[in-house]
Amino acid sequence: QVQLVESGGGLVQAGGSLRLSCTASGRTFSSYTMGWFRQAPGKEREFAALISGSGTYTNYADSVKGRFTISRDNAKNTVSLQMNSLKPEDTAVYFCAARWSAASVYDYWGQGTQVTVAS
Repeated sequence: QVQLVESGGGLVQAGGSLRLSCTASGRTFSSYTMGWFRQAPGKEREFAALISGSGTYTNYADSVKGRFTISRDNAKNTVSLQMNSLKPEDTAVYFCAARWSAASVYDYWGQGTQVTVAS
């Protein structure tokens, strides 16, 4: 069982930056691929970024590529999402998620943190 807690959301002006963090419980954090997803009002949840258990592989949605950076610290059981050059369309609830490295489905989700980008 993995419990995930996000932090770092808030209100920012367009062009600004925010850093989201997600802390996981458990002793096998490095065995999990971690992802960030987001859900804007009235829209379906969408993938934003993921990072492999070792941290050597990352992948991003086209909409955030070049602006967002995902990273992890396995010693601290944390994964972060650095968001730069934020746009109003980045406004959403951001969720941290975990899946066993060999799995295709994310089994564990955080409660989400709100990010609002003002124009």
